[in-house]
Amino acid sequence: MQNLQFIKESLDKFYKSYNLTERINSDPIEFPHRYKRPEDIEVVGFISSALAYGNVTLFKPVLERIFGVMGKSPYDFTLHFEPKKDSSLFKGIKYRMNKEEDIVCLIYLISRAVKELGSLKQLFLNFYSPTYDDIGPALSGFVDYFLKTDTAVVYGKKVYPFGLLQFLPSPAKGSTCKRLNMFLRWMVRSGDGVDFGIWNEIPPSKLIIPLDTHTARICRHISLTKRKNADWKMAKEITENLKSLDPDDPVKYDFAICHLGISGECPSIPSIDKCNNCNLSDICLPALEAVR
Repeated sequence: MQNLQFIKESLDKFYKSYNLTERINSDPIEFPHRYKRPEDIEVVGFISSALAYGNVTLFKPVLERIFGVMGKSPYDFTLHFEPKKDSSLFKGIKYRMNKEEDIVCLIYLISRAVKELGSLKQLFLNFYSPTYDDIGPALSGFVDYFLKTDTAVVYGKKVYPFGLLQFLPSPAKGSTCKRLNMFLRWMVRSGDGVDFGIWNEIPPSKLIIPLDTHTARICRHISLTKRKNADWKMAKEITENLKSLDPDDPVKYDFAICHLGISGECPSIPSIDKCNNCNLSDICLPALEAVR
């Protein structure tokens, strides 16, 4: 592995130079940023992150339709949501592997949580302990709660179709849990104008990096992981290495790293022109190789 201090200096330079807030409107975090009340932010954040896979231009219109139905306060909508009465409002809304019923069931699961516990935060805190090394055990409990809820009111019988399970991966099964970790980053972190910090009972040091193909590739390039498979173990390894750089807020680099890949600024095949203009080029192994 490269010298950690050298990696930290380059990552900090990259993080400070990256216009984070300029990227909000090309990210699913755009949707919770439209709301002021914490209870609306977390409901919108959970739904937005759940559907945030594939091309942003494809899932954003779906989210627009969902939140259009839910009105000025998505929290109040979920608090009063009744599947038999309200499911028809979502007629025709689907996205890739998530059918209309799966989206309705996601909202139903959220409604059960807020009716029983008052908020998604309280649900998560029911499974969280400050003694945990990270949020993994709490996230597993959070997911299990939803998967133990009877879905018959939506599907006609208690079933958990793939389109619903796709919203609710678990660390216990080895998943990267990219979208759930992204949601937790939104709720827990603060300070740079991107994340909200409304779950301040949880320190950012407990977060695990949201790991997608872009982040995994770039983190391999800059020596934050040697693992080949993007899974929960890789996410933990990268996070542990980032903790060596910033013990209190290791995943602060995530938003910038992810958008470096999404935007195409970091191409899958090294480009001398793009690599020379990248603030990570001095620690990126393929970039160093490309300019030799």
